[in-house]
Amino acid sequence: MTLRLYDTSARQIRDFSPLVPGCVSIYLCGATVQAPPHIGHVRSGLNFDIMRRWFTHRGYQVTFVRNVTDIDDKIITKSGEQGRPWWAIGYENERAFNAAYEALGCLPPSYEPRATGHIPEMVEMMRALIDRGHAYAADGNVYFDVRSYPDYLALSNQELDNLLQPEGEGETGKRDPRDFAMWKAARPGEPAWETPWGPGRPGWHLECSAMAHKYLGAAFDIHGGGVDLVFPHHENEIAQSKAFGDSFAASWVHNAWVTMSGEKMSKSLGNSVLVSEMVKRWRPIVLRYYLAGPHYRSTIEYGPESLSEAEAAFGRIEGFLQRAVGLVGDTAPAPDVPAAFGEAMDDDFAVPQALAVVHQTVRRGNAALGEADKAAVSGAVAEVRAMLGVLGLDPLDEHWSGSASGPQGDGLHGVVDALVPLLLEQRQAARARKDYATADAIRDQLQQAGLSIEDTPAGPRWELDRRA
Repeated sequence: MTLRLYDTSARQIRDFSPLVPGCVSIYLCGATVQAPPHIGHVRSGLNFDIMRRWFTHRGYQVTFVRNVTDIDDKIITKSGEQGRPWWAIGYENERAFNAAYEALGCLPPSYEPRATGHIPEMVEMMRALIDRGHAYAADGNVYFDVRSYPDYLALSNQELDNLLQPEGEGETGKRDPRDFAMWKAARPGEPAWETPWGPGRPGWHLECSAMAHKYLGAAFDIHGGGVDLVFPHHENEIAQSKAFGDSFAASWVHNAWVTMSGEKMSKSLGNSVLVSEMVKRWRPIVLRYYLAGPHYRSTIEYGPESLSEAEAAFGRIEGFLQRAVGLVGDTAPAPDVPAAFGEAMDDDFAVPQALAVVHQTVRRGNAALGEADKAAVSGAVAEVRAMLGVLGLDPLDEHWSGSASGPQGDGLHGVVDALVPLLLEQRQAARARKDYATADAIRDQLQQAGLSIEDTPAGPRWELDRRA
């Protein structure tokens, strides 16, 4: 089956054909680092991490660029409010974003450029746009002339005459109020870089056009981001880049929001749920399952009860793997995934349908466990691990199994693995000599430590008690 994905610019699902055979190039609008991330911020990173993993599984060489916006109005405002340098605020929150991505199992991008590291590329682009009549300088600002680009607003399907775009602070000298700033003149006390038009700093939109061109060239396969970026950000990127002469993105892919009470999760609404706090209450792998499980174009309505449901659903998968490994030992992932799983992923990354295949395979594996059919159990484990690996959800993978259940990876998993069997051996010895009081005491101590013990025909089995 040909891989197909929904292209916002075409407003339909289309067959995906890479510009360079065997290669996929992706640019994802990353974090604006004025504050630490909430779960709505990291959803985009998770969705595109799964897309990248699937392309890789399909045999493509993937170049994945995710930028960092480390200077903008909000960061400068925070700097004034907190009395701290703008760069300190940006770097602190950039680290918080990277910690969140890592905690939730996202692979690092191929390149992660910062806006402030690419001022020369922005100056070059502005100079060319001015020379070609698409941009102009006024009062130290540089604006893009939206009427000079006939296809402006094609992505968001709006009419220019109906567009209202209020001027930002300090944006003076516009020929048309709908023209947007590529470069903002410096105000007193603000960070500034020198340009032929005076000192200032980048506008939000210019940076992505410049960085996409530098790292992916004049044309690349997929530009991604949240649906809230379609206008004005992505619309303005297209205008700048195509007026500059680039073909730019062949396809546009947008993920939906995480909402609370029907509203987009955001700091300004005071309804954000920080990743750093969430991973204290929920295991990171469960949080990944919760955020990555719905279709990327579907809105997620946040609520503790929905996370409990995700925990229970993932627990069924995890429980099967733990019981199966107890019977057949370590089993490597299969080299490929079941056909139905592949068909789901090829159909616009339909993760819900792909997870349905995972659960079907788990049910088949549990039936094989009940019959002690080791060959069937081993086959089911291999298939489940292959599918979960594509989704970044394999609990036996080193990223998750190399640490205890805590969010920061306390490095205790190996210690627990070594000590618990010793205690279970002592309990078995006590039972063999009919010292049931000691056996029960060992069991009770393990349960108090957050472990559940199950006596099976193959011997005692233990796992972390998810209710602890």
